[in-house]
Amino acid sequence: MNFKQLEQYFIKELFVWYEQEEAKQLFYLAAEDVSGYNRTQLLMDAMTIPGTEQFLAYEYILLELKKGRPMQHILAEAWFYGLKFKVNESVLIPRPETEELIEWILDTVKVQPVSSILDIGTGSGCIAIALKKNLEQVEVSALDVSADALTVARENAAANNTAINFIHSDIITYSSPVKYDLIVSNPPYITQTEKEEMHHNVLAYEPHLALFVSNENPLLFYKSIADFALLNLKPGGRLFFEINEYLGKETVDMLLDKGLSNIILKTDMQGKDRMISCNL
Repeated sequence: MNFKQLEQYFIKELFVWYEQEEAKQLFYLAAEDVSGYNRTQLLMDAMTIPGTEQFLAYEYILLELKKGRPMQHILAEAWFYGLKFKVNESVLIPRPETEELIEWILDTVKVQPVSSILDIGTGSGCIAIALKKNLEQVEVSALDVSADALTVARENAAANNTAINFIHSDIITYSSPVKYDLIVSNPPYITQTEKEEMHHNVLAYEPHLALFVSNENPLLFYKSIADFALLNLKPGGRLFFEINEYLGKETVDMLLDKGLSNIILKTDMQGKDRMISCNL
């Protein structure tokens, strides 16, 4: 079976789970990992037949995909803001919409420079590391309740040559005398009702601790982080959140009630309420 036939084989085998274009993208990722081929090389060498060992690797990836396992977990890596991150079932797979949050922060910092940043609920470390990589002179700290997640984040920081101060704690109970110029968080925000509509591979393979909140208190972490920011932001400091697209108004109202100001609700590229920033 040559590479062209292998691509068609992937599309055929995955048709129940993935649309044709998505199945193609998954094949391209597999080809880059297994054979070191990018899309151009695949076109040039379409008639080349991969060796037995490589073919078995493609079969393994296909089998895992058919189980619903995310490609990023199969390859143990994901790309975020131009950087490669190790991922496993202890951390969320970085999402493209979170890259928009990074872009917003970097644009803001160009106008209002900062010297210190705290990322709350860091997971894989993608937010903290992407910010540190683009703001080398800024001191960046990252907090998470999960020791397993912090192990992954530390490995990612080392792999991307970034110095991050990692903190193992629960933001609901955490207190510190340290003050920051900027705090950012992408905390758990998916309600139990929304959980019922989610894809199997998210429910089966991504950490529920980092995803879900109760229907009764969906802003639990936002409230705790806002309270922390009131004590730990420097005067004029800024707070950034990624939010539940259905709870934009509720999140804005909560921040107003806490006494935060200059609140901006921002949509993502799909027009969904996805980000908020505010000032102390």
